[in-house]
Amino acid sequence: MTSSIDRVVIVGGGTAGWMTAALVARVIGSRVTVTLVESDEIGIIGVGEATIPPIQHVNAVLGIDEAEFLRETRATIKLAIRFDDWGAIGESYYHTFGAAGRNTAFCSFHHFWNRARAGGYAADYWDYDLNYLCAREGKFARIQVDDPTWHLPYAYHFDSALYGQYLRRYSEARGVRRVEGLVEHVRRDAESGTVTTLKLRDGSEIAGDLFIDCSGARGLLIQQQLNVGYEDWGHWLPCDRAMAVPSARTDATPPYTRSTARDAGWQWRIPLQHRIGNGLVYSSRHMTDDRAAEMLCSHIDEALLDEPRIIRFRTGRARRQWERNVVAIGLSSGFLEPLESTSIYLIQSAIVRLLHLFPHAGFDDRQIAEYNRQSQTEFETVRDFIILHYHATRRDDSGFWRDLRTMAVPDRLADKIALFRATGTLTQDPPDIFMEPSWVQVMMGQGIVPADYHPLADGPSDAELAAQLRDLAAMKREPVANMPLHDRWLAAFGGAMT
Repeated sequence: MTSSIDRVVIVGGGTAGWMTAALVARVIGSRVTVTLVESDEIGIIGVGEATIPPIQHVNAVLGIDEAEFLRETRATIKLAIRFDDWGAIGESYYHTFGAAGRNTAFCSFHHFWNRARAGGYAADYWDYDLNYLCAREGKFARIQVDDPTWHLPYAYHFDSALYGQYLRRYSEARGVRRVEGLVEHVRRDAESGTVTTLKLRDGSEIAGDLFIDCSGARGLLIQQQLNVGYEDWGHWLPCDRAMAVPSARTDATPPYTRSTARDAGWQWRIPLQHRIGNGLVYSSRHMTDDRAAEMLCSHIDEALLDEPRIIRFRTGRARRQWERNVVAIGLSSGFLEPLESTSIYLIQSAIVRLLHLFPHAGFDDRQIAEYNRQSQTEFETVRDFIILHYHATRRDDSGFWRDLRTMAVPDRLADKIALFRATGTLTQDPPDIFMEPSWVQVMMGQGIVPADYHPLADGPSDAELAAQLRDLAAMKREPVANMPLHDRWLAAFGGAMT
């Protein structure tokens, strides 16, 4: 039998490296040793991060106390993303983590709402979404009920540098060995091509069986050594730079991320307990760095806490994210701009996928192929959801937006838009993390309203449907009145508000 996989070596720290270390140590740490190599000479991006609800699964697996987590990472609650000026200048909508209304077995709520809208019913679709109602009022409380009408899914905003430090402390307490140093040379087996040993600048060597590349966009192992290649998606997602700067916090902390479309990209605003994370994602072909800095800073009202810094990136993915005995996780595996806060989720998902397919003795090509197949599909489904935001626009005020609204999009996305526009039907594409309510909110929020609806929505009479909608809207509003403001909840629960 081939030798067992006993030594896991992670190259690079930050969120990707330390989340990998924490989960591997927690789940299979009794069977393997985990060593993480990083250098203080290599900085991390470290901007404020927004997440999506699956981050709670990571915390649950790790056994992390939520109040401690909020304090240590200076986190706030995230219920939604508010999108301004995406469909057209002056328009806004929310993409929430919740679901509007209440679905029936074979007919989703938006079909009933669309039938009522066609008949002149004036209520807004988002009036039936509890996440939206709480976000609009700046309120939050954890709700634990069986009735999905009052489910309130949430995620977090946090300081990613503090999050990495928190996971480091967690990992080291569970036996992960951190080695400080720069990798100077990589030794590979002459016959199989697998990585065998890392030689550091100080002359020390680290041997391993499975290597996890968390070295960022440079891809120290997956690209520089194994040369797997890169699939560039810049023709669909032309933004290739971000400019980030923190600013002072405000008196009231909204429980949502804000994304505002600009001339050649979009601006983020992520509220943390101790500051606000700001940034501008833009296309360098449509906007200069100087103009980007001017635009970003001119739309921040609070005092800036640092100088803006540029982050360069290339949207796309490594053609194979597992090659031989190297698995790429984080930026080394690919990059999708953080429009829908998927960066940490893709790290999390890659680790979980690896744990599911973790090799026992040696490396099976079929196992590796399955990992790569799932990774590719997941990256592509997230990519398509992000493309939707750019393509489903009526803006024509700049060459950037004119190009994007008229571009040819991937066939899967084109078919999805056409089917929804005609019938209101949406199909779920596994393993798409974005479920039907997410697609509905972005499509309708940016002006794609179905021309038809499901026949089951014709069940109630006009009067019955109107009464049902009024009652449902009242039910959705019911918990909001008794909820505390977001900041008050954070302070009471244990967040160290300043």
